[in-house]
Amino acid sequence: MSRAVVTVMGVDRVGIVAGISSLLANYNVNIEDISQTIMQGIFVMAMIVDISNMSSSFSELKRALQEKGKELGVEVWVQREEIFKAMHRI
Repeated sequence: MSRAVVTVMGVDRVGIVAGISSLLANYNVNIEDISQTIMQGIFVMAMIVDISNMSSSFSELKRALQEKGKELGVEVWVQREEIFKAMHRI
């Protein structure tokens, strides 16, 4: 299984979760775990997604998520799970 970490942050507004999750579904990416909160008006969401069956390259998915983020007024970061874990290892 191949997974990625998707992080979204920006001013809270209607449609952020719907926009990001719809795009992931269009790329055949499954959300395995999701956490979201609003901290003093700032929306923060982190997801673990399964990219094993995605219908594009990782770089294309990343670019599409970043473009969707701009559309929604939020920042979106995407990293392969193994890279994320390696960067945060003690």
